[in-house]
Amino acid sequence: MRCLALIFALLMSLSPAMAQEPARLDLGASSLVQSGRAWWGDPPLDLRLTLSRAVPFRTYIVGDPVRLIVDLQGVDLRGEKPGDLFGADRVPDIRWGSQRRGWSRIVIELPGPYRIDSSAMKTGGPRAELQLALKPVGQKDFAPPPSATAALRNLPDPAQVDAAPVDEEFFIMLDPGHGGFDPGAQAQDQTEANLVLTFAMELRKALQDRGVTVMMTRDDDSFVQLEQRMTAARAAGADLFISLHADALPQGQAAGATVYIWNPKADGRAAQQLVARHDADDLISGLDLGGYDDALSATLMDFARTDTQPRSENFAKWLTSRMALMGIGLHNRPVQGAAFSVLKSPDIPSVLLELGFISDDNDRANLLNPLWRQRMVNVICEAIMGWKQDETARRAVLRR
Repeated sequence: MRCLALIFALLMSLSPAMAQEPARLDLGASSLVQSGRAWWGDPPLDLRLTLSRAVPFRTYIVGDPVRLIVDLQGVDLRGEKPGDLFGADRVPDIRWGSQRRGWSRIVIELPGPYRIDSSAMKTGGPRAELQLALKPVGQKDFAPPPSATAALRNLPDPAQVDAAPVDEEFFIMLDPGHGGFDPGAQAQDQTEANLVLTFAMELRKALQDRGVTVMMTRDDDSFVQLEQRMTAARAAGADLFISLHADALPQGQAAGATVYIWNPKADGRAAQQLVARHDADDLISGLDLGGYDDALSATLMDFARTDTQPRSENFAKWLTSRMALMGIGLHNRPVQGAAFSVLKSPDIPSVLLELGFISDDNDRANLLNPLWRQRMVNVICEAIMGWKQDETARRAVLRR
């Protein structure tokens, strides 16, 4: 019991964001506005929600009647009146309230069928802004995802109703590597940072269409320190952390997709070269994670990994088996160990996926090919959903 208490204290100390005060909505800086002309029917709409800091979120469109559902984690909406939102009169109704386990929900009844054209949490300075673009669609094209019915549970409705049972949240943190002043590997006028960001945004949309809650460590060309990437995943309670890369190695050393899991004793030449490149980028910003682990904390984290590490390995197997089944080119050793800092979290299953190597002509052509990217996106989605089912079954066995 003493060891477990020490582990809990360690994990909490690694997660300063978890102790943050609830984020607040700046109603005066938020709005719901028409974003284009309505030649016929309903106009396109833009929703802007300004928050005191970035938070995990998910969005749905549901029907009967048509409503936009916005879930925000760690946001306190108490004291704010939905009717005071600028542009509230453009829609039939807006309401919000607390949902469960630290989540709040905003429900916006829409004047007709819409789809979410884009959604992103933009950060800059001390605040963040959730930006949603809504486009009207015809009735025949209105098709909310089948899983969206789950969003109807626990709606903050004025009526007193019994809350329906709710499935556990499933949250993915996508980490497009590099960014900002660090472009990553470069070849033929292409940068690793841009390629993996494009892929990550396509993967995020596909996962959201399947009802998965997704957040990204970056959604623009900005640099995020390694420690902040892990802290964001832990603060959000991520069930899985996937870091995306498309690196470069000397000609002939590597080609094909590769999945890396945590292994500080890995001695492969390629893995050591990649670790030197990845983690050296963070040293530029004056951060060296290597000195953070004293003997006690290292021992406790290794103890915590006795549960997490097999789950990371299991996801790596799901992912590589799906890639092989769908004909995705794999490295001759598709699952490898490495001491990448973004894999150090002892409490979150984590993998680093090299989508391919930008230094290889075939891999680079694949990364630039929308059809190949779509196939890879589908493969990863299938692997995630299969792994999730395994996790659910494992937890059920543990409870028994």
